[in-house]
Amino acid sequence: MKKHIISTNKAPAAVGTYSQAIAVTGGTTIYLSGQIPLVPETMEVVEGGIEEQIHQVFKNLLAMCQESKGSLSDIVKLNIFLTDLSNFATLNEIMATYFTEPYPARAAIGVNELPKGVSVEMDGVMVTDSNSYSF
Repeated sequence: MKKHIISTNKAPAAVGTYSQAIAVTGGTTIYLSGQIPLVPETMEVVEGGIEEQIHQVFKNLLAMCQESKGSLSDIVKLNIFLTDLSNFATLNEIMATYFTEPYPARAAIGVNELPKGVSVEMDGVMVTDSNSYSF
């Protein structure tokens, strides 16, 4: 299997031993690393509450999708991590503004803690129609 690393300054930079996204052989499946609500230009957590954090995470995912020559509608699996599951309804309301049917498969998981003390993190798998990368 060959891998193509995908990176953009329109989403937060990787701050550890990971890549922002990776396309695998064929270039049609892209694995998107977890995104937290960091503002890419400042690498600081977006100001505001859970709503602003969820919107920022979707903006960061969108930037990664676009850099990968796709869109949010190409995400087939989305994993969502929340530090407070009482925000589940808010998450669903906001997600409905970014996605239309058919929605991606999804998991929403309650966790004790996330990096930088944020309330939400998301990662995903995206599948595009064309071979976007040459290996």
